[in-house]
Amino acid sequence: MSKLSVKIRIADREYSLKVPPVEEERLRLAGKLLNERLRTLGDQYGNQDKQNLVAMAALTIMDDLLKVDQEKNGTDAALTERITRLDGLLSSLVLT
Repeated sequence: MSKLSVKIRIADREYSLKVPPVEEERLRLAGKLLNERLRTLGDQYGNQDKQNLVAMAALTIMDDLLKVDQEKNGTDAALTERITRLDGLLSSLVLT
């Protein structure tokens, strides 16, 4: 599969990447959302150094990712428990 050359601007710096075509749109959206987060943090904490804003954005994004992962794992555990209970109920119905 051929790769596309993509340029993404983050915090006033341009980054050149080669990505599969199916990833281009998601990567551009990620760059856009990251820049929005940087802008929000800059407004929230005053005009800070770009490196500080990038570090703060990375921290908040990782926190968001961990929250989503924890929620997903909790949901998976609850679904597994329900499936186990349903299997038990179905087994008891089949045996009777």
